[in-house]
Amino acid sequence: MEALLLSRVQFAANISFHILFPTITIALGWVLLFFRYRFARTGERKWWDAYMFWVKVFALSFALGVVSGITMSFQFGTNWPGFMETVGNVAGPLLAYEVLTAFFLEAVFLGIMLFGASRVPGWLHITATFLVAFGTTMSAFWILVLNSWMHTPAGFELRDGIVHATDWMAIIFNPSMPYRLAHMLLASGLTVAFLIVGIVAFRRLLGDRSETSATQLRFGLVLGAVLIPLQILMGDLHGLNTLEHQPQKVAAMEGNWETGPNVPLVLFALPDEVARENRFEIAIPNGASLILKHSADGVVPGLNDFVAEDGTVLHPPVAPVFWSFRVMVATGMAMLALSWAGLVLLRRRGAHNLPKPFLYAGVAMTFSGWVATLAGWYTTEIGRQPWLVQGVLSTEAAVGDVAAPMVLGSLITYLIVYAVLLLAYIGVLLHLARRAARGDTPVREEPRRPSEAQAAMPAE
Repeated sequence: MEALLLSRVQFAANISFHILFPTITIALGWVLLFFRYRFARTGERKWWDAYMFWVKVFALSFALGVVSGITMSFQFGTNWPGFMETVGNVAGPLLAYEVLTAFFLEAVFLGIMLFGASRVPGWLHITATFLVAFGTTMSAFWILVLNSWMHTPAGFELRDGIVHATDWMAIIFNPSMPYRLAHMLLASGLTVAFLIVGIVAFRRLLGDRSETSATQLRFGLVLGAVLIPLQILMGDLHGLNTLEHQPQKVAAMEGNWETGPNVPLVLFALPDEVARENRFEIAIPNGASLILKHSADGVVPGLNDFVAEDGTVLHPPVAPVFWSFRVMVATGMAMLALSWAGLVLLRRRGAHNLPKPFLYAGVAMTFSGWVATLAGWYTTEIGRQPWLVQGVLSTEAAVGDVAAPMVLGSLITYLIVYAVLLLAYIGVLLHLARRAARGDTPVREEPRRPSEAQAAMPAE
């Protein structure tokens, strides 16, 4: 295997592992802020118990996200030196903005959020929780600005093959950024919603009948039911934006080879890039034209338009994009079905009397947000090939001169370490759930009221 392919696989493995944890922390920070605020307003112990359970999950996810992110960034120098050499004038400042606006906030206030509830006034603890949540969102913002710019570059000029920024507002608010950011934030919310549903359903199956677990289960189901229709709408808008700026990616997603009207929506097929056709195709007539052009006669781009005269293929590999897109959509439909069925059951039977088959389904969907996020990420990133920065820098031009055996060795090491860490992470979540179900979690002091904090301060 050549170094280019191995380097791509290695970076894909790193980013696939890394993205699992920010996908949780981005939305979970805001969920924790909600739990903390509800406890401050109502004084009900169930909200504090919910906060204390999920703040442990946040801390664990945050730690793994930071460590894997650092490891991933090393590869810009080891495997992909051409990336920073060519676009470092844009990528460098954007990554620096993330550090200045996100990491500093998180570093300063995370300790107060995790350990300061009984040591600082309640308002300060709530503020710390808010600032950590805001920091995780700002981190996502800057990363997605850079990623979106790589798909729809704007606000720059090339001088001797090097990218130079000319308009930072155009760079930041590039054509795909708003859609990509909203799509990712909603994906994070759905990941957390179904993580809560799955973990709490597991606790209920173990015998947890507490009001705390019932409240969390209800919250997760309502959050999922509200967010999934918004995600479907945003996915449609994002798809239309992609059709405008990256039509070859949409053609691969749809498995459409010839440009024309009345293009069917392919539900199942085996794309054959050699014969340039689909085998065993099952499709809905006019479906793709209706979705993408809102008209049965709408013209949808085909993959054969993206082949150079010399036979060079200028579109992404079809099968990975085609199938990852369908995995994402199918997972989203499962989310829609479970969350809306949950709303009906909540209305009819309440959170304490949900049937066991539904709880088992909830457990099965615990990490469905991860599945959908990874499938969507593969659709997006593989769909950009053969470009690293669309129309500016090819993937082949950015790869480093590293021997294939060295890349293979580090790739195997990464995969082993990541497999161990992922199993350990899931094991810790199950351990926390079992302890919560048994009711043997350690008792933590409730947040100190402002008057109590003042009374505890030494007199001058």
